[in-house]
Amino acid sequence: MSGRGPKRELAEKIAGEITLSDDPGATLRKWRTDFDVSQTDLAAELEVSSSVISDYESGRRESPGIGVVKRLVDGLLAIDERRGGDRIRQYGRVLSAGFESDVVLDLREYATSIHLSRLYDEIGASEVASGSTDRISGHTVIDSIEAITRLSSEEFFRLYGQSTNRVLVFTNVTRGEGVGIALRVLNPTPNAVILHGIEEEELWEYARDLARIDDYSLAVTNEPLEEVLERLVTLE
Repeated sequence: MSGRGPKRELAEKIAGEITLSDDPGATLRKWRTDFDVSQTDLAAELEVSSSVISDYESGRRESPGIGVVKRLVDGLLAIDERRGGDRIRQYGRVLSAGFESDVVLDLREYATSIHLSRLYDEIGASEVASGSTDRISGHTVIDSIEAITRLSSEEFFRLYGQSTNRVLVFTNVTRGEGVGIALRVLNPTPNAVILHGIEEEELWEYARDLARIDDYSLAVTNEPLEEVLERLVTLE
């Protein structure tokens, strides 16, 4: 990683995605909602009417030029900083671990270990198989398709961050088959795995067996991803 810092890295990433997108308005909307910023709040930050933001996102206005994109991005980052800078810090953690933010959505270490049941309660997860350890010291949220198709076995191991005493939360899951097989190459395995986006009855039939063999707790949740990411922040 270069020495530019996570804020500038993130600004360049957002600006680049908007500028190069086939649908700049939709890309702007994606990032605005990811930052949990309303059109009204962003408009107030830029001292324009909310209809201006709406027009850009809907395509009613001509695609924004580089100068406008910079103002939009700076506005999002300024709002995030006033709220405590969580999105900027989140991106910085992912960068420092050597991942792209479309592979790893969040990576955190907790000040102290917590009971796994507390995390389950926070994100509405249901345990389907129990492991031998019921405490964790951090979490990593991973896009399963991107991770499985793009990461080497060495890079996959880095998903642990500072410790294997953590939960790996996999998004973009259909049945959990790919995740279960991919975890077989990791030694040791994490304390817990959560599959996001499926119900218990949709789970791959061998997922529980693999969790028991490799001794990790397995749970599922179908809560909205943004809510899951926001609730995980409270565990730090």
